[in-house]
Amino acid sequence: MSFFDKSRTVAPPGYSRWLIPPAALCVDLCIGQAYAFSVFNLPMTKLIGITKSAPGDWLLTDLGWIFSLAIFFLGVSSAIFGRWVEENGPRKAMFTAACLWGGGFIISSIGAYIHNIWLIYIGYGVVGGFALGIGYISPVSTLIKWFPDRPGMATGMAIMGFGGGAFIASPLSVWLMAQFSTPTHVGVAETFIALGVIYFCFMSVGSIIVRIPAPGWKPEGWTAPAQPKKLVTTNNVYVYQALRTPQFWLIWWVLCLNVTAGIGVLGQASAMIQEIFPGKVTVIAASGFVGLMSLFNMGGRYCWATLSDYIGRKNTYAVFFVLGTILYILVPQTGEAGSVAAFVICFLIIISMYGGGFSTVPAYLRDMFGTQYVGAIHGLLLTAWSMAGIFGPVLVNYIRQYNVTHGVAKAQAYNTTMYVMAVLLVIGFFCNLAVRAVNKRHHMTAQQEAQAAA
Repeated sequence: MSFFDKSRTVAPPGYSRWLIPPAALCVDLCIGQAYAFSVFNLPMTKLIGITKSAPGDWLLTDLGWIFSLAIFFLGVSSAIFGRWVEENGPRKAMFTAACLWGGGFIISSIGAYIHNIWLIYIGYGVVGGFALGIGYISPVSTLIKWFPDRPGMATGMAIMGFGGGAFIASPLSVWLMAQFSTPTHVGVAETFIALGVIYFCFMSVGSIIVRIPAPGWKPEGWTAPAQPKKLVTTNNVYVYQALRTPQFWLIWWVLCLNVTAGIGVLGQASAMIQEIFPGKVTVIAASGFVGLMSLFNMGGRYCWATLSDYIGRKNTYAVFFVLGTILYILVPQTGEAGSVAAFVICFLIIISMYGGGFSTVPAYLRDMFGTQYVGAIHGLLLTAWSMAGIFGPVLVNYIRQYNVTHGVAKAQAYNTTMYVMAVLLVIGFFCNLAVRAVNKRHHMTAQQEAQAAA
């Protein structure tokens, strides 16, 4: 087991930092399957009825909690294990995530087979959620250390795979269910087993090839700027001292509100587009929409984070909130006009900014609190994602269910939710506007930094 020790992962002299992103992608593309979980929602409402829901089958509101629990425990585990990941290195963390992610699918397959939703809550929601948290933060601080000259681009590379995982997982899951299905069985349980095995293997490969830079390493020919940019510090803030700053909590709300506005849609993307455009969008087309959203989620994580290196993190989030508010207000109009293309375009842009918010926030934290504890601080901040993972899907699912119960057509059942999301983004805009540089009294002294490094 010493193979997984942090000391065994230090890169030798001359090691290329461009070998690290593939290791991160091996993990993030696998755990990014979470964004494709909505393709299982409608099939799992028919586990008993097979062709249509029958008495005893689960409701969409029941199934929505699976995704919410996974995201909730993602934030919980990243907060709890943030320092553990920093202290033990990315290799051990990635392999731990591989074991939990594969194991979560196996437990969920048993739940689907015996029709026990609590096993799926435990397997995918709790065990899988812990895998998501540990796997998600594992490569972030590693890549920031490898790319001190381009921290936004680095976090974009670290996180874009998570956003793009659904691009692979969505069609793969639909294909596997088709292969395993029979006239008396929908094939969900077998698909869970296959995915668990596949993802465990790929994540293990990532854990084997990852490396960390040697102490004091820096890119050849690069020197830190003598005069840092506005809102960028050259000092460090201790992980728990960061919790005492208003900047941490303002950015917490910035992330929470940005994520809430997008995550509920992602969790029900397949079912939502089919219900808003009945007869126009097939199951296969809806799966393609989920995959396309995944592609823009992934691309947005890299492009927006890279752009933030030039225009700043605060300005980047300002764009997210202003443009996102406008687009959410327009979405109900596209549904009423019956324009699938306009609806898809609006959400592709929204989801690109949703993904960009995730990839930009580690660099935002690095600018505010320095590099020494950015991974652990990022882990604590992801509790905002936990809350958003509940707020977003609950808003989408329960407002829809309330509207349908009270006679609103399914095609209009999501309109109220879109306006609520727009209001949340307006609040997020003002939270971001209030962010200022961290007061010097929170900075670590040179002696404290030396003691911490030792």
